[in-house]
Amino acid sequence: MIAVLPLLAVLLLGVLPDASAPQPSKAAPAQKQFTPEQEEQIRQEQDEFKKQHEAARQEAVRINDLAGKIHSEADARQVVDSIAEQFTHHQHLFWAAQSFRHRVAHAEYEAVSYTAGLIPEQRVVDVWNEYVREIDAPEEALITVAELHALRAAQYRETSRYLWKQDSLQTIWSMPNIFAVDKSGQVADGCRALETLRMIYAMHEMFGNVRSVRERIKSGVLTAAVEGPASSEKKVVAKAPALSLRAVSQYTDPINPAARRYEQEHGGHAYDQMVRRLFDELFPAE
Repeated sequence: MIAVLPLLAVLLLGVLPDASAPQPSKAAPAQKQFTPEQEEQIRQEQDEFKKQHEAARQEAVRINDLAGKIHSEADARQVVDSIAEQFTHHQHLFWAAQSFRHRVAHAEYEAVSYTAGLIPEQRVVDVWNEYVREIDAPEEALITVAELHALRAAQYRETSRYLWKQDSLQTIWSMPNIFAVDKSGQVADGCRALETLRMIYAMHEMFGNVRSVRERIKSGVLTAAVEGPASSEKKVVAKAPALSLRAVSQYTDPINPAARRYEQEHGGHAYDQMVRRLFDELFPAE
């Protein structure tokens, strides 16, 4: 397992539900019915699943609540620590080490304290594109600010509208309170620290979502222009349909093969050094 830059990320949301998929009409054939025995078996399995995951769900709810009530750097550190402890078994998540958590917590506190404290989308894009060039990934893996904003908007929309409202899907991967949201309820022009880590991870592991957003911008479903904080185009982005599982699965992965090749050619230490350097660019030392 390599130390890919998105490993900076904390919250892999997973594939978003396809809300844009056509719904069956009233005239559609009735779906196959389960027997009473099968329904009982399904119910028992669902109950067992809930029991097994209830502790993790409650912890996710606790952390999400904390993330929505950060009033001091100590509060931010509590959130970062709580999330980091969920990933202690990932030995390559170096940011989870005590020596790095304080920097993430400081950036998180600044992001929720005042608008100027948000991490600029342009910085996230610059760091991501630098990583893409460093590992010599295909040029298509480079992204724009418009694409990042559209991706953030779509993922926040699906997290807040669908995932978090279902108890069985309340996990640290689907917490909505880590997103930077403005007074109108749309994603802000900058990112919170934990959201930044999450987005980088999501782009690294599910680049098909980026492609889906890119295609919608090209087709006119989303507006590509990002002109500033008052830009109405971003409201259009936030109302875009959900990203599709089909759109994600039909593409090859341009990132992980390049990252593995880089590590094989340059060694794990060189890879780790690159990731740490990019982390420094993303979260400059105080």
